[in-house]
Amino acid sequence: MNIGDASYRSGVSAKMIRYYEQIGLIPAAARTASGYRDYADADVHMLRFIARARDLGFPISGISELLDLWRNTDRRSADVKALAQARVRDLRQKITHLQDMADTLEELARCCAGNERPDCPILQSLERQTAPAHGVPKRQTAKQISIKERIKS
Repeated sequence: MNIGDASYRSGVSAKMIRYYEQIGLIPAAARTASGYRDYADADVHMLRFIARARDLGFPISGISELLDLWRNTDRRSADVKALAQARVRDLRQKITHLQDMADTLEELARCCAGNERPDCPILQSLERQTAPAHGVPKRQTAKQISIKERIKS
């Protein structure tokens, strides 16, 4: 089947299929006599596997590891489980970070009168940074900013 059909059947865009081939995540497709990519059902199955792993938030490197384990019939399920657990930890950390950001923005929005005056605690907060000794502004987490804002109030 051509790349359009493989894309439709797998749910992976043709552009991403080409990209996955380019970076070596999937093997290069067979070619027809006229040079067009020719995909088999097994290729579509692999693309669906990749799509599901992407849906679960695995980065390309993690997907590559999962594909290696998937193809290896001598694999240990403990290795697969370890990858999944590491991904869960990463996702939980991101969730915490996103929640901190949302909490900070919510607090800043509460402090903003939202009227016709130019004073805006949201912009003032974005403008303030803590500079380390060497003079380059230090990036703060949303939680640190939120705590500092509460202390100043």
